Amino acid sequence: MALRAGVLGLGVMGRHHSRVLNNLDGVDFLGVYDPADAVGSTIEGKPIVKDLDQFLDMGFDYCVVSAPTIFHLDIGKALAERGIHALIEKPVASTTAAAIELRDLFAASNLIGGVGHIERYNPALQSARVRIEDGLIGDIYQIATRRQGPFPGRIADVGVIKDLASHDIDLTAWVSQQQYVTVNARTAHQSGREHEDMLIAIGTLSKGTIASHTVNWLTPFKERTTVITGSKGALVVDTLTADLTHFKNGVIGDSWSGVAAFRGVSEGDVTRFALEKKEPLIAEHEAFRDAVLTRDTTSIVTLDEGTNVVRIAEELALDGLNHRIS
Repeated sequence: MALRAGVLGLGVMGRHHSRVLNNLDGVDFLGVYDPADAVGSTIEGKPIVKDLDQFLDMGFDYCVVSAPTIFHLDIGKALAERGIHALIEKPVASTTAAAIELRDLFAASNLIGGVGHIERYNPALQSARVRIEDGLIGDIYQIATRRQGPFPGRIADVGVIKDLASHDIDLTAWVSQQQYVTVNARTAHQSGREHEDMLIAIGTLSKGTIASHTVNWLTPFKERTTVITGSKGALVVDTLTADLTHFKNGVIGDSWSGVAAFRGVSEGDVTRFALEKKEPLIAEHEAFRDAVLTRDTTSIVTLDEGTNVVRIAEELALDGLNHRIS
């Protein structure tokens, strides 16, 4: 029997979630809740309901929460009271306190709660994670991410840290299988908005890996790269194109003594892997559907992990404010 699913919030991501759910094997997509008049009356041939209780009365097994972040806690509570599992878009909540409340509520209700950190399902990062586990680049020394581009009109209630850097916080912890121990940040408010629009962050992870994140909404081109440097080489991930490239440490010695003394490692073979490129949002939905069916949460981003991301994001925002030059 198919799982009955719906979406709450019909912004840009809500429309994508609706498209995927309407074509997802094993799922019966029933419709969307959004109180705004401008969204119309149907999507993917299914109704858009304006009243929350009327919507929840449709009888869902799980729902996707893609409303603005400030509404996540209240919507999450309403779903938990009805016994409905939830995949909640990132960031999972506006504050760490709200995220903890959601996490504990779903745990107490024995419900599956996931967070929509879609980058985890990028084919290049998925492949990188497997290859790191297999020892391809040895011990991880450093992870450096760059996530830059123009300001997205869809964002109104959070800054660049919770909107964009949250991806990097999550993927860095996940791909390295480590936790952040310390973080420091520098932020800027250049566009006249309430929230920060530029971030440079550094961090130390639990096994000694160092991390750096360059994030902003003020670059006139999109960049989404992750460089993972280890004792045997490096992996370069481009999540815009879902490409993964391996740079191997060289094994050929340099006869030029000056160069040999200068280099810590030498340049070795370069391999660009051929990957099956499934749409990350489809992979995310398949993982959450399966978690609801099996109760196995190992392939989803849990509410506990999502809460840790919000906590680190708040620490970065606070540290950035403490170091602002007036």
